[in-house]
Amino acid sequence: MEKQVAWIDNIRTLTYSDHHIQSLINTDNKLPYLFWKAENKVLPIKQIKKINDTTLELEVAEEIPLGEDLFLHCGDTEIPVYPRGIVRTDWFDKRYAAIDQSLGAICSPNATIFSVWAPTATSVKVILNENSYLLNKLEKGVWKLELKGNWHGQSYEYEVTVNGSNKRVNDPYAKALLANSQKAVVVDFTRTEQFSINQKRPFIQQLQDAIIYELHVRDATIDQESGVQNRGKFLGLAETGTTTKNGFSTGLSYLKELGCTHVQLLPINDFARVDEFHPNDAYNWGYDPLFFQTPEGSYSVLPDRPIARINELKAMIQAFHNEGIAVILDVVFNHVFVMEESPFEQLVPGYYFRYHPDGTLSNGTGVGNDIASERRMVRKFILDTIDFMLSEYHVDGFRFDLMGAMDIETMQQIEKRCQKEEAPIMLLGEGWDLPTALDSSLKATSYNASQLSEIRFFNDYFRDSMKGNLFEQQDTGYINGAGRFLERMPHLLSGAALDPNNHASINVNQTINYVECHDNHTLWDRLCLTHPDLHDHDRKKMHQLATGITLLSQGVPFLHAGQEWFRSKQGDENSYLSGDSINMLDWKKREQEKENIAFVKALIALRKKYTVFRMTSQKEIQQRFHVLETPYPVFGFTLLGDTDDFSIYINPTKEEFDLHLPSSGKWKRAVSNSVSEKEDIIGEFTGIHAYEIIVFQKTRNRATNEVAVVLPGN
Repeated sequence: MEKQVAWIDNIRTLTYSDHHIQSLINTDNKLPYLFWKAENKVLPIKQIKKINDTTLELEVAEEIPLGEDLFLHCGDTEIPVYPRGIVRTDWFDKRYAAIDQSLGAICSPNATIFSVWAPTATSVKVILNENSYLLNKLEKGVWKLELKGNWHGQSYEYEVTVNGSNKRVNDPYAKALLANSQKAVVVDFTRTEQFSINQKRPFIQQLQDAIIYELHVRDATIDQESGVQNRGKFLGLAETGTTTKNGFSTGLSYLKELGCTHVQLLPINDFARVDEFHPNDAYNWGYDPLFFQTPEGSYSVLPDRPIARINELKAMIQAFHNEGIAVILDVVFNHVFVMEESPFEQLVPGYYFRYHPDGTLSNGTGVGNDIASERRMVRKFILDTIDFMLSEYHVDGFRFDLMGAMDIETMQQIEKRCQKEEAPIMLLGEGWDLPTALDSSLKATSYNASQLSEIRFFNDYFRDSMKGNLFEQQDTGYINGAGRFLERMPHLLSGAALDPNNHASINVNQTINYVECHDNHTLWDRLCLTHPDLHDHDRKKMHQLATGITLLSQGVPFLHAGQEWFRSKQGDENSYLSGDSINMLDWKKREQEKENIAFVKALIALRKKYTVFRMTSQKEIQQRFHVLETPYPVFGFTLLGDTDDFSIYINPTKEEFDLHLPSSGKWKRAVSNSVSEKEDIIGEFTGIHAYEIIVFQKTRNRATNEVAVVLPGN
């Protein structure tokens, strides 16, 4: 039989549901009352309202205390009273917002302060070395205790009494964990590896100069051909000088050679589904988050040593920084793996997650729960995590998974925190509008990008225009549809700057241009779906067009690891659990496609050398970017630099076309996917081959009348 409970849904309101609700009213017509046990106090019921045949709403004469043992009395019947909807009211959020409190286990050599937020709990203890210590209840629902002694490396958990039951709960602010998230571990961070005092984050003049490379820690080095000793681990990506058996660079050294400025790592915080003692028995991308401030144990060579994984993650980040590569963390603040098992839900039931007005759980993320980022203490946790990763791990950016499910104010506060760093911090995310229980005007979606000026958004319009609608597998775009969507190209390649009315929801400083990522089919697999009968040679040419356009467009380019060698996942559209055979980077393929890698490297080098490929204002782009007259459906445009001009042509067909270069002078072929060597082209007339993308370059002769474009402020 289900236990009878009365719920606190508002500060003066109880809700009680039972098939025999008349039992709440005594035969002598006396109203029931609320009893506050600790104070031995009676709180009268002013009014009872019947909601339906099984539910009553009871109005209490004064505010109902929270975090106390309460009972509803009716004659001889005693019914426990627990908080429910009250935790999602504005009153609760304001009353218990402990914004300035430091939470977690804060360890020094001589003492550790344990602090946890649990305003609806009636008791909180910390269990340390099998000893139990009662925490003190402070204002705003914070429980705190200082324990003298050296507790560094010791495991702990909380024993919490909430809604009438005792539970052992891990600290959501845990900085370290025993293997497989068994218990939290106290850490004195002065006793972990420290970053060099003299070393700063990799220098980047401005974030528009970034070229992002998305990588999964395990995928990067798990292949035996990688030549890495610590395959699939943090330390594997810290190794330099690694090669295949044939001497081709791999791992970190390969990334350095490729030339990308930022590596974006799929989640590296503690996640579910992989046994950290036996990591090779399972696989996961990392979007099943458990603990947000603890490194994932399956990426550690010593998963049973909690401090080791901290040091190994730091070593990996330090190694990237030593090579001049910035590190972006993919963070998943929109959901947890299993809500009911989350320490958030166990500590403050019903608070950390979104609900619809009818009391049902919101599931806009599609994974069972939506984190309520708009609530003050949820926002605090997110901001505290961002601050911790910046301060302790010196990361250089954050990519927000399903960012459109988060709220604008939280993202604005993240912007504000990141601006305190000396080096610019890259912030980017998925701005999709998801059906979560939050008003659209409050969501951090691309439609609201004007309110998030320092945040960049994945440009799905760019992606779908290049290769076809993501959700229609046979659909085509410009590169695989013989020039379909040609009319969109000026808008897309100019970062929306050529839109005369600037209708774009995201501007040139907010667009992340991409054609593939870890999600959905790789570009190669997509081309196999849209053109199953096409020869591999032609598919590779189409692929090169898409990658080339991504790197030559205004905005920040984003490459998926292995994209530069036609990465395939054997047609697997959602490989988040699919194992190494599907997901690992194939370093043999890297050897086989060295010519295409050279093509991509040349484009990256060109982009990094000339600022005209990474302009920062609509006005500048409008003055320097000009669309050229070309035969349909070839697209051409010219970029007028200060010392060099560029003319770029893209042919998405099997036909060849004659072209006229836009001005006289000596043009040279700077980059092309049709020839590997550079050739000088003299004169105004040349042609473009099938599926070719070609960049012509001309250096101005300052002795002639040719002059650079002069812009205000230059």
